[in-house]
Amino acid sequence: MTTEQFIAGKAVEAVKALYGADVPADIMQVGVTRKDFEGDYTLVVFPLLKISRQAPAATAQAIGEWLIANCPEISAFNAVQGFLNLSLSNIYWRENLQEIIADKNFGQLPATGRRVMVEFSSPNTNKPLHLGHIRNNLLGDSVSRLLKAAGNEVIKATLVNDRGVHICKSMYAWEKLFDGATPESTGIKGDHLVGDCYVAYAKLEKEHPEVIDDVHKMLVQWEEGDPQVRQLWEMMNGWVFDGFEQTYKALGITFDRTYYEHDTYLLGKELVQKGLDMGVLVRDPDGSVWCDLTADGLDRKLLLRSDGTSVYMTQDLGTAERRFAEYELDSHIYVVGNEQDYHFKVLKLVLAKLGFDWADQIYHLSYGMVELPEGKMKSREGTVVDADDLIEKMYQEAKATSEASGKLDGISEDEKERLYHMIGLGALKYFILKVDPKKTMLFDPKESIDFNGNTGPFIQYTHARICSILRKAAEAGIRYGVADEVALSPKEIRLVKLLALYPQKVAEAAAAYSPALVANYAYDLAKEFNQYYHETQILKEPDVTLQGMRLALIDTLAATLRKAMDVLGIELPERM
Repeated sequence: MTTEQFIAGKAVEAVKALYGADVPADIMQVGVTRKDFEGDYTLVVFPLLKISRQAPAATAQAIGEWLIANCPEISAFNAVQGFLNLSLSNIYWRENLQEIIADKNFGQLPATGRRVMVEFSSPNTNKPLHLGHIRNNLLGDSVSRLLKAAGNEVIKATLVNDRGVHICKSMYAWEKLFDGATPESTGIKGDHLVGDCYVAYAKLEKEHPEVIDDVHKMLVQWEEGDPQVRQLWEMMNGWVFDGFEQTYKALGITFDRTYYEHDTYLLGKELVQKGLDMGVLVRDPDGSVWCDLTADGLDRKLLLRSDGTSVYMTQDLGTAERRFAEYELDSHIYVVGNEQDYHFKVLKLVLAKLGFDWADQIYHLSYGMVELPEGKMKSREGTVVDADDLIEKMYQEAKATSEASGKLDGISEDEKERLYHMIGLGALKYFILKVDPKKTMLFDPKESIDFNGNTGPFIQYTHARICSILRKAAEAGIRYGVADEVALSPKEIRLVKLLALYPQKVAEAAAAYSPALVANYAYDLAKEFNQYYHETQILKEPDVTLQGMRLALIDTLAATLRKAMDVLGIELPERM
């Protein structure tokens, strides 16, 4: 039960006792008291005036007096016109802490019965993953975890764009320029080798524009099942898939379902034919097929080229239909950058015109690009920050920073290595996820690894500090818990208030598809603990009742940090 729900319930009792009226709890408007007024929470009494038949101030005064007399959890009140500001007692916050400790599923919201698919990553097999893909992967994975924490059944999906003109460009360059090179013969990771082919093709086309005709011929041959083209395609895609798998493993990314465009583009073609039969699509004289969206404020959208080959929209139509049919989805979320906003507007419109009533259940989680101090990245010019290189850089930064701290004495080399990876990856994930998804962000590896400020390592270090205190307590044989007679200090009440907010933060973040809300909550919690730690005795506290409560409080705080950071896909170490 939230504090708002508790106060609403007590207000219902007050109205019954004072005015003899039964009112539903949802009529009660309760919120956090404004900072310029005294109190913790405020009850708005205006909706109750028809029942009380009194002025706002008199109604607020009467309810406040009843609550003070009948509810020991409320210690004081003040009425300002129709606003009743309530101060909650030490009893309430102690009981609140006891409830949080007892609730092993604290922060996991009740099941909604909704099934949601989140599609993310969805890479092309013509280049390795880069920094932009990292934001996509981390955001998609975290939103999936967040929606699960909010009570939904979640299916994490990816669609591999493994066919099309862009893929044929890498294939063409390999045939013409790479003299049979393989990952084994070159020592180059497979997705990197194919990415080199893509960059080489861009330079070739710049010098010889006519080669694009050969690439289009290759795509037609692929769609016709030409054995040589298909064999080359399978070989180079195999290299890329092996490379992707290594990168996903390093990032801690997994999927429940993987779709491949070569399996789904034909489904889209069937829908295009259905649209032609329905009269919602048109075929131009050159054989190409279009959807006219001018009446919807957009333009004409190509669905099949004149040579019969598919475009991205074709396969997205087919994939959407298959997914809703396979899983009976309540919602489908596409995690795709904001440069594709128009694409998803068109996708929803075309699906609606084709008669699918679930078209409105599609949601495009549009996120901003990741930029570097030197500007935007461009794949075909080879000016991207490679994901593998960045993961390694974060590991090296974490290693250098940790060794410089001089706090790793007594830790084995294997544990140190695991710690460096945990810190490096935690820094990377947190730095990206703490930013609102809709915002373009600037990435700075050195800033992200800082052990002070709003960073992953700061929260990791805070958790390790709490674990150190709890280990010492265990070694000393100290048992802890929250006794009924214990009194909480204002700082402790502040921590309990923050802890109690966690389920609400999960709900808010899930509704907004924004892990940033959970990330910044975790930072606030860690920051508040550090201030408390510097001002409060814990292990040296002579009063065993107070000591037991404080240990139980920080143990619960550590557990909540773990839950919040797990939503971000970040591990918290017990030693640092």
